[in-house]
Amino acid sequence: MHNSINYKIGEKLGKFIDFFYPPFKRFFPQQFFRYGVCGAANTVFSWMLYWFLYNFVYQEQVFDLGFIAFTPHIAAFFTQLPITFLTGFWLSRYVSFSESELRRRTQIFRYLLIVISCVLINYFGLKFFVEVCGFWATPSQMINTIITTIFSFFAQKYFSFKA
Repeated sequence: MHNSINYKIGEKLGKFIDFFYPPFKRFFPQQFFRYGVCGAANTVFSWMLYWFLYNFVYQEQVFDLGFIAFTPHIAAFFTQLPITFLTGFWLSRYVSFSESELRRRTQIFRYLLIVISCVLINYFGLKFFVEVCGFWATPSQMINTIITTIFSFFAQKYFSFKA
């Protein structure tokens, strides 16, 4: 099972990420570092993909399917979301949590549940920090990013990709 091309690529990518790990050794376990690097890379990829879709595919125009129309920013979001969902899953499965023996369909379903949970945590966290606590929006989002990253790591490690 672990001889597939995906596992081999994931192993090489993991070793590349590990090259940058030593200065962070005091602060994070290696697996968390890999998870963070993969998550950051997938986030940057999602931004670039969104920009490309918004500017060149939808050309900043309404995308009309005949029965429903999407503004270009929403169309770009809905197009990039499944792509970056799959790249995030691939990175988690083959780089961050490659030791998991769970079936792929179990992993992807659980991964989806965690992603949905993170969206909800982010939504309610923003509502709480901005509307209840009166914090500024940008620091509130930064706090949420820390909370969702930690939650997501442990949920993925012990639920989606448990070894």
